[in-house]
Amino acid sequence: MVRLRVTEVILRLCIVFLLLLTSFLVGLDSQTKEVAYIHKKVTFRDLLALQVGLYIDVVVAAYNIVQLGFGWYSVEQKTSNSKWLSYLLDQTAAYVVFAGTSAAAQHSLLVVTGSRELQWMKWCHKFTRFCFQIGSAITLNYIAAALLLILSSLSSFNLFRLYSPKRYFHFKSSSPS
Repeated sequence: MVRLRVTEVILRLCIVFLLLLTSFLVGLDSQTKEVAYIHKKVTFRDLLALQVGLYIDVVVAAYNIVQLGFGWYSVEQKTSNSKWLSYLLDQTAAYVVFAGTSAAAQHSLLVVTGSRELQWMKWCHKFTRFCFQIGSAITLNYIAAALLLILSSLSSFNLFRLYSPKRYFHFKSSSPS
């Protein structure tokens, strides 16, 4: 039980670190170039998927910090209801981060390749530093999503180990009636 708790704390700390690092990479990334005698500045605000991904990362990092605080405050006082809530929120966080990262990756791929039909120019041959930083942020975000998946599995193990394998939705400690 103690090793599971230590593993959960380490996973949550790694997730918070990766999500905040991704947020800083995306949020502070900008590049200015002169295009046809006009100074063009590119930031994450130019791509809606990056902007939404940034907000998702910050919210999920804050959620994991809150979970660390609750875990620190009440190590063994978690009830079945709080474990259910933790399980559902961990699942939601994993899915939302993965979906937001996939949307940002798809939008970024459009920036890399361009689209003649949509009259979308290729940015990465002009704004290379911006593209490399966004690419590394998306990679870090996928790593964080994988860690969230592991954490969600750990959370489901912590929840479902309380239930009896023989009786549907009955606790192991409850006697048959």
